[in-house]
Amino acid sequence: MSADLVSAIKSNQAAFGLEIAEDRLAGLAEFYRIVLEYNDLLHLVAPCSAEEFAVRHVLESLTLLEHLPAGAQFADIGPGAGFPSIPCLVVRDDLRATLIESKEKKAKYLAEAAARLGIERRVTVVNKQFEEAEFGDATVVTCRALDKFQEKLPKMLKRSKGRKLLLFGGPKLRDAIAATGREFTGKLMPMSEQRYLFVIAEKKISSGG
Repeated sequence: MSADLVSAIKSNQAAFGLEIAEDRLAGLAEFYRIVLEYNDLLHLVAPCSAEEFAVRHVLESLTLLEHLPAGAQFADIGPGAGFPSIPCLVVRDDLRATLIESKEKKAKYLAEAAARLGIERRVTVVNKQFEEAEFGDATVVTCRALDKFQEKLPKMLKRSKGRKLLLFGGPKLRDAIAATGREFTGKLMPMSEQRYLFVIAEKKISSGG
């Protein structure tokens, strides 16, 4: 299974503008094994092939990297299985992240996964609703999936307090972002017809926000 994942990443990474080093591919394969190990218990991802996992979950998550400068600290709201944060942390040693996960069992899983991947020193897992969590020194906030995402967007913008937001979603999320009046751009994910990475620029505190 892990060999299938590595092969799928190698076959599709060019479409995402990526070239992942062999040792990082090994880390991503180990992460895949961990997700599969816990999936029956925690329902982390829907059943899918190794190729779909590689494209839909791993490579899509790694599109975040071009928006994370060297040494960046970021917060991931509702990471669930660990997307998009864990693939990014596996591929780049300079990144640090706060994983904000409201479900206790998934928060424990994330801490265990980070330890097994050897990235625990760069990961802080917070078992709270994002409305109650602190983002610390994070300069970027990301979210890939969240219950009632569109409804919670205004609170997310408010809690982010001027940080850049990198949000994954489709046309409904795009419309919700547009309705807030915030400036943003959307990049269609490779090999997808309606999955986007929306980049919402920092709102300057001095301008009244």
